[in-house]
Amino acid sequence: MPGTVLLLAASPVGKSRLVDAASVLPVLAAVPPAVLSGTDTANVVELADPLEPQAVLTRLRAVAATPGPLTVFITGQLALDRRQHLPHLALARTTPATVRYTALPWQWIREEFRLRSPGSTTLFVDLHADADTWGWLRTHPLDSGRNNAVFGRIAPPPSRRKVAGPAYMKTIATILRSGWRPPVEQLHQQAFGRLGPEAYGDLVLPVPVAVPGGTSYRPEGPGAQASGGVASQAPAARAYGDVVLPVPSTPVPVAVSGGTSYRPEGPGAQAPGDRASQAAAAPPQPQEPHRPGAYGDVVLSVPPMPVAAPGGFAAGPPYRPEPSRPQAPAGAVATERAPQTATVSPPSPPPQDPHVQVTAAVQAGHHQEADALALAHEQAATRAHGPASEQALHWSEVRADLAMFARDSARSCRIWLTVAETRLAAGQAPDSPGVEKAVDRAHHQWGQVRDKSRAQELGTLLAQLRTRVPGRRPGALENVRKQLRELQATPF
Repeated sequence: MPGTVLLLAASPVGKSRLVDAASVLPVLAAVPPAVLSGTDTANVVELADPLEPQAVLTRLRAVAATPGPLTVFITGQLALDRRQHLPHLALARTTPATVRYTALPWQWIREEFRLRSPGSTTLFVDLHADADTWGWLRTHPLDSGRNNAVFGRIAPPPSRRKVAGPAYMKTIATILRSGWRPPVEQLHQQAFGRLGPEAYGDLVLPVPVAVPGGTSYRPEGPGAQASGGVASQAPAARAYGDVVLPVPSTPVPVAVSGGTSYRPEGPGAQAPGDRASQAAAAPPQPQEPHRPGAYGDVVLSVPPMPVAAPGGFAAGPPYRPEPSRPQAPAGAVATERAPQTATVSPPSPPPQDPHVQVTAAVQAGHHQEADALALAHEQAATRAHGPASEQALHWSEVRADLAMFARDSARSCRIWLTVAETRLAAGQAPDSPGVEKAVDRAHHQWGQVRDKSRAQELGTLLAQLRTRVPGRRPGALENVRKQLRELQATPF
């Protein structure tokens, strides 16, 4: 299946520029599309210093709708809007005072890729944060979506009167220009290995865990594949400002989802005197680096974990073998009942994510089936949590997106209008992200309605809503009123 590649490089023009993002595009463009994507063939979409966030949003929606693997390379700088303190990707016209209106909200990237099947979307990011965003990252992860694999770095602000370069992304492009694309984890590690001291102090996405042999261990299990989500990026946010050093080659137990304990196998894993199991049972001590100048790795503080019993799962206190029982003399009659061997049933697999079922139905063209699945989950969430709960509203938004994929713009617009009204009735502010997103998407879908009578009906509702939720872009209400006047003047 052919892949899709999006190259997005954006940074402001003027004094607020922190990084020369567009300088990486010629290097990336020199890489064959198939190597960028890791597929036999690929289509490449390039955005160099875009001006309007809506133009970027249009391209994001276009690539998100492609069925094959999607690889996104994002280079630029992050900024916070002054009202809601949410991260944005600064565009060419962005200034510190106009972030809310001229930059691309990072949540738009997360939202556009949320219905893609898990494992089909990979993001490489090389971002520089301004001072406010760098402080925000101390306590907030950069949420890029739970189904997306995210690799890269966020660098602190450069010194004053200096424009930094996208060193990580240029290194990625240089490696790929060889014509061979290693697995994404190895590609990420090779890039940081070449950066050396230049990457000191950067925020690494995701946090790599070194294991003997030089490979990267990534725990498997529920939530592990969503390396762009909150669970995987929260440790990276806590790593802000750390001096990054290599993990020693001594086997170290690593916590794995589900409560098991991972211990590397191979030569040297079993130390004399079973020191490996003793080290696992005791809290790890700070380790000194075994080689100087290694600034590209991350030191992890691993909490004490129970040691896994032979062939089983760790549960409760550390496992210790029972002392051997004295054997009865020869010829004695056994009077004790033989102990029964406990049968440990394997853990049941986690329930399948309902989003996966919905996505599969959409990709197969079964739009009615996908909507029925989402409607069932919406009704269940409504019964359990209420119609204004985030659980129920989430599935309403999913149904609005499904209507868009089915090219039913009128139904999608109507659902988004309902979501906005529900959020407002629940007490959410007109400028809250959920309300603004719902109204903006209703506005966009309304512009795609071709039936004039339905467009006039929905436009009247949208105009009433726009008086309360004007949105970030000036002139949205006037745009609705102008199109309504044109519809009324045109005979049906």
